[in-house]
Amino acid sequence: MILYTVVGNGYKDLSQLESLEDVHVYVNLTNRCPCACTFCLRQTKTMEEGHSLWLKEEPSVDEVIQEFQKYDLDDFAEVVFCGFGEPLERVDDVVQIAGILKHFRRDLPIRINTNGLGNLIHERDITPQLKGRIDVVSISLNAPDANEYYELTRSRFGVQSFEAMLDFARLCRPYVPQVVMSVVDIIGEEKIKKCQKICDDLGVTLRVRPFEE
Repeated sequence: MILYTVVGNGYKDLSQLESLEDVHVYVNLTNRCPCACTFCLRQTKTMEEGHSLWLKEEPSVDEVIQEFQKYDLDDFAEVVFCGFGEPLERVDDVVQIAGILKHFRRDLPIRINTNGLGNLIHERDITPQLKGRIDVVSISLNAPDANEYYELTRSRFGVQSFEAMLDFARLCRPYVPQVVMSVVDIIGEEKIKKCQKICDDLGVTLRVRPFEE
């Protein structure tokens, strides 16, 4: 699936929906990711053929735009770059697609769900590219310290990933109207408080998500 939405605990291709009014549209661009998180659905969930986010090949920018052209952008509540892989592996394509969508609907909210390691992936600061294209960047904070973060994410960049992810959040602030960091409530109140302190120091918003089996 290239364009999909979340229904309950599952995923549906947009073409399977009876109504698209106020739908949150997710864009699935890649399977690539620098992390192998212990909790990731890539490791823990088997999906049926036709309902899987695993891409047999990455769609081109043209193919993604052609998918969007099947629908009325005015129906969408939001577009989110988020799939089985890390969307910022393809930052240039994300920015290009977002720019095209904004051209046709300037007020369309566009979000990126990311692990925040885009600058490590590309070995440069990619955050200026997001200006005017992305309205919300949501970064998976996951844990309040570098060692626990690395144990959870198993990032190929090693323990330095934690500080790089925090730096990415800081660098996004001048270019993206809303920067959010997220944790899951299962980590417990004490760790949530530490994560809140991290976000307060960075000047970003903490979102605590409910744990889902």
